[in-house]
Amino acid sequence: MSSERVPVELSKGVNGLEKIILRETRGSSAEVYLYGGHVTSWKNEHGEELLFVSSKALFKPPKAIRGGIPICFPQFSNHGPLEPHGFARNKLWSIDTDPPAFPTNSSSKAYIDLILKPSEEDMKIWPHSYEFRLRVALGPGGDLMLTSRIRNTNTDGKPFTFTFAYHTYFSVSDISEVRVEGLETLDYLDNLLNKQRFTEQGDAITFEAEVDKIYLSTPTKIAILDHEKKRTLVLRKDGLPDAGEVDIAISGSICMYEMQKNIPPKMVWNPWDKKAKAMADFGDDEYKHMLCVEAAAIEKPITLKPGEEWRGRQELSAVPSSYCSGQLDPRRVLQGS
Repeated sequence: MSSERVPVELSKGVNGLEKIILRETRGSSAEVYLYGGHVTSWKNEHGEELLFVSSKALFKPPKAIRGGIPICFPQFSNHGPLEPHGFARNKLWSIDTDPPAFPTNSSSKAYIDLILKPSEEDMKIWPHSYEFRLRVALGPGGDLMLTSRIRNTNTDGKPFTFTFAYHTYFSVSDISEVRVEGLETLDYLDNLLNKQRFTEQGDAITFEAEVDKIYLSTPTKIAILDHEKKRTLVLRKDGLPDAGEVDIAISGSICMYEMQKNIPPKMVWNPWDKKAKAMADFGDDEYKHMLCVEAAAIEKPITLKPGEEWRGRQELSAVPSSYCSGQLDPRRVLQGS
């Protein structure tokens, strides 16, 4: 057998669903399911998984896949009349065999172009015509890049408005050992307090209880520091020239949220609690090993006139963390390139 790594491979995944495997020459990889246009795996050159997917994820349409990077379109969460997080993550996407040119500064061949167009059933739910193009790419250093292009193709002259998110589930060693840097002093909406607006006061975001916040007008770079794994995950985002700033949504864990409601404090970290068991597609103790940090357009929805196109890009990278007096030092990451 040849030792050459095939950069793009179409394969069968869980329950026979089709997926695309991307491989970079240095050893990193990613997997993308056509169902949902859903990235379910991102591994570094050492084969370490950087995304979280629940061991109980169902991979059965029309149920969304629990974990990875779900695409939330045309609605984020319950910010509108549609089903939570919209319908793009529940639809079967196609491989785009003739995509328009994507500006890129990478020579990597490890990428795939997908496209989603509305069906007649979709038009009954959301009566707008659109083309949603998604490129998933691996950079030479193992960075994972997602670029979305959404175009209004209505022929009736009507604009449409939507919210959007890359609902990224990161794999972490222990939620209590994780810090998020780059959101200090920003305003946020607290979903656990009826979306009331506050200003972040801490030096970093840490997790000792349930967290479900939307940070507004965020910087282009966020760092997630994993003390135990001695690893920093970096989220970069750009490409919203006509839609204002990108928001960041953070949730510690859906399972944590469910366990903490009306449960005595001593049971907060009990992975066997009945509240956790009630979630069919989430393991009893998996809340300890995941963190959602989502690049999103929420507070200022995006409006497109016919023929207009919106672009939103997210780039993820993983770098070793440096230490100073036993603490992770993210400044080199946040201030670096």
